[in-house]
Amino acid sequence: MIVLDTSVVVKWFSNEKHTEKALDIRKRIRNKDEIGVFPDLLLYELSNALRYNPNFDEKDVIDALESIINMDMEIVNLSSEVINLSITLAFERDITIYDSSYVALAQKLDANFVTADEKLYNKIHDLGLSTYITDI
Repeated sequence: MIVLDTSVVVKWFSNEKHTEKALDIRKRIRNKDEIGVFPDLLLYELSNALRYNPNFDEKDVIDALESIINMDMEIVNLSSEVINLSITLAFERDITIYDSSYVALAQKLDANFVTADEKLYNKIHDLGLSTYITDI
């Protein structure tokens, strides 16, 4: 089981550094070789990132979100326990609550957390549950 953050999923819709690795993750999830999980927060972050991508119009953003929702991935509403852990991690690791939500969810599920955000990875890798996208 892997918890994906937005930095990975946004690469499914744009050609940028590490896109091939991100697409490989998507393929493994679609083939049911991997279980993908993310907090519902990802839908808002992804929508916003694509909204500001000059290559996307309103329909493209809607289609992208529908494709994520229709994938065989688990979308999780965060419990108060995970939110509280997110806050603790945010303060301990000097990261945003948004970022810590993914990390906290991975901790709660005893899952691997995958990110393409190198700065975030460097702040949390010692927790033993995270993988930088190049290591997939």
